[in-house]
Amino acid sequence: MLINTAGYPPDEAASFESFSHRQSQAGDLFLGAYLNASGSRELIGYTCSTLSSAETLTHESMSKHVPNSSSVCIHSVCVALSHRRKGVGLRLLKEYVSRLEAARKNGPESYDRILLITHEELRPFYEKAGFEWLGKSNVVHGSKPWYGMSKNLASKTSGIRAEDVSAFPPAQVESRGQQLPPGLWEALQRPSRNRPTTQLISTFRNGIADIISPDPDRQGVSTNKFDLLCPRPDCGSVILKEGAGKWVERASVQMEPADINNPLLPSLPTPPETTQWWLITPSPMAFENIGFTRPIVAQNPGDPKMKLLTCAECDLGPLGWSEEGGSEFWLACSRVGYKA
Repeated sequence: MLINTAGYPPDEAASFESFSHRQSQAGDLFLGAYLNASGSRELIGYTCSTLSSAETLTHESMSKHVPNSSSVCIHSVCVALSHRRKGVGLRLLKEYVSRLEAARKNGPESYDRILLITHEELRPFYEKAGFEWLGKSNVVHGSKPWYGMSKNLASKTSGIRAEDVSAFPPAQVESRGQQLPPGLWEALQRPSRNRPTTQLISTFRNGIADIISPDPDRQGVSTNKFDLLCPRPDCGSVILKEGAGKWVERASVQMEPADINNPLLPSLPTPPETTQWWLITPSPMAFENIGFTRPIVAQNPGDPKMKLLTCAECDLGPLGWSEEGGSEFWLACSRVGYKA
């Protein structure tokens, strides 16, 4: 609340009651920016939203949360005064949009658009994050006028996509437009980031005991001690940040036919034998990177359909599973890597 009250004029800042209501009703639509310092995490910014079935922002659509709706209504993008003018807000907003897009593409969410209102001087900020200007809003909140902006998550782009470029040899790319500058093609083919070293659970001397950490806020609960990574050695994409998954021992799940074997993915015990899992809740936005298959028919008649979890970067899987439309996501401890 301190960031909120310091970041807005008194006639615009959300009340404690409004803030608490949004947190309780739409906690999965909150995202914070943290600074790691001296072994502790300091919240330096946040963004939060609720859902609405309306296609435009009004007093009514902003005053209540309608679960499973298609419009994400952003209420705040706020950064602590001491960390402004450093690009924190824009990086936070872009990350937020990216997670909403991933949730729409890979998960059960049906987000079609992101809506917000802002003051005229902040228009360039939101345009940098891909939002479009809609004009003056009818919403009255405080003394200054508000203007609507939106980002369509359901639109399809045309032309050559970034992923299409690698499919064409240089000559073909050049034939579709002007010649590429010298060295650009080679730069596009280079890895975009350093790959972290992946350790598998089998390499830890004490097994599961070495990769769990007691949760200081929840008695008897243990979480992942390290970032969870894609186990493919040449991928290593971060799937889940440390502390975001709850360790659970529960019945195994048969996620692929018994005759299919991938050397990168250890076989799981035959149900109903138990195995080790990471439980992630309440939505795909808790992940850094995750992919979902199409729903598959459950093995037991009457059970909900299941979606399998994969690495969104290299499609390796299944790493875990979730029920279609569910809020619990399960990663097999033996099928992910650890950034130890």
